[in-house]
Amino acid sequence: MECPNKETNQQSCPCTWPGCRVKGTCCECIRKHLKKRALPGCCFPKDAEASFDRSFEHFARLVQSGKV
Repeated sequence: MECPNKETNQQSCPCTWPGCRVKGTCCECIRKHLKKRALPGCCFPKDAEASFDRSFEHFARLVQSGKV
């Protein structure tokens, strides 16, 4: 599926994963991460996104600590 907003999405996408094949295609990105019990990088603060730990558990810890 071709995303009509991919170019615009890529400009604001905070994902730092090198070679991400779905960068800018948000629906595919969310689907990919949910299959792994994870969230996309855009759900995390910049420093947490850079850790590449995008698990639900990591997100919950960030919420509990008030970082999200």
